[in-house]
Amino acid sequence: MQHILLYGDSLSWGLIPEARRRLSFDQRWPGVMENALTAAGRRVRVVEDCLNGRRTVWDDPFKPGRKGIDGLAQRIEINSPLALVIVMLGSNDFQSMHAHNAWHSAQGIAVLVNAIRQAPIEPEMPVPPILIVVPPAQATPRGAIAPKFVGGEQKCHGLAAACREVATTLFCDYSDAGTVATVSPIDGVHLDADQHARLGEALAAVVAGLLR
Repeated sequence: MQHILLYGDSLSWGLIPEARRRLSFDQRWPGVMENALTAAGRRVRVVEDCLNGRRTVWDDPFKPGRKGIDGLAQRIEINSPLALVIVMLGSNDFQSMHAHNAWHSAQGIAVLVNAIRQAPIEPEMPVPPILIVVPPAQATPRGAIAPKFVGGEQKCHGLAAACREVATTLFCDYSDAGTVATVSPIDGVHLDADQHARLGEALAAVVAGLLR
């Protein structure tokens, strides 16, 4: 059995736009990916570590514990040995209380990559490969979350290119979720169930090529 750690936020947790409920495991993209890999004969388990509101390296001034770098090395230690770590973060870096742009967020991803590689795992365990997945670009925020994400559709511009540069520099694998999925028209940030399905199937094909 190969274990894959997913480090993400509400887009991977499966938050249903405007409903404040969660999609089932088989509906959200990590579950779709695991099921597709299993159906293809791979013995894998996806460990979901997805926290709503998680940033890359910044605090949420209103909710504690959303700084993604905090505790990351220990999560790698806890779940090792790992065949792969998937990092899909960035959307919350563009909340309205932050003045960050795509370059800042990509640099935050770089910090996370280095923390994963420096985690204090047992000496004979392998340092896992890392797949950076860039979330789909935000649209105009709507509904209850609109004040929280106002302006995010401008600030996130260029995130895919900035993260691709980080992946190239740090020798990570890279996938742009925005090439296969789009954010929900309901809130402009999260993913509807059909987009989870599309993303999970697409990433299953990517991950299948990365597993030893």
